[in-house]
Amino acid sequence: MISANTTFIQKRPDFAAIAAWVPKGATVLDLGCGNGSLLRYLTETRAVKGYGVEINDLDIVACINNGVNVIQNDLDSGLSDFESNSFDYVLLSQTLQATRHTEALIQEMLRVGREGIVSFPNFGYWKNRVNVLFGNMPVSRELPYQWYDTPNVHLCTLHDFEAFCGNHRVEILERRVMTGESEMKISPNLLGSTAVYRFQRAL
Repeated sequence: MISANTTFIQKRPDFAAIAAWVPKGATVLDLGCGNGSLLRYLTETRAVKGYGVEINDLDIVACINNGVNVIQNDLDSGLSDFESNSFDYVLLSQTLQATRHTEALIQEMLRVGREGIVSFPNFGYWKNRVNVLFGNMPVSRELPYQWYDTPNVHLCTLHDFEAFCGNHRVEILERRVMTGESEMKISPNLLGSTAVYRFQRAL
């Protein structure tokens, strides 16, 4: 079982940022939930109720072993199995960059949930820029894959995501940008390696 301990949060500091925005007892849908570690963490720390959505067979088994309710589904096929406004929060943690139909998925998140929360690696982070400057695709803790085996198809910067939201009637409610466990408030698009956003449908 995965427990909500300090070592775990050091590996995924975005989990703590997400948990800070989710009130106790909220209903949550975690898209691309992997082994269920985020839902497990939210259950332990925030007493949430919810489901994960995952396509990988081994991760499905891991979710079950972690006591997480999971549904096997491909995010790129949409969320038609879920009724509108059926969750308080819909989460997409470190999965946004691996989705093919990003625009449709964000809109579906806001149909199914009252609010959405996403976290993703910031391609504008200075170390990534240096790698590209020297002619190489970045490889880091946040982007651990080589160019030829990466699942990431839509990498973006903070500026890119915020422009996307402005063009698609998505209202950003809060933002946290981090490198490790430290929050970057000065030049976040340059100094932050991971971004976390809370948003809703714009009125």
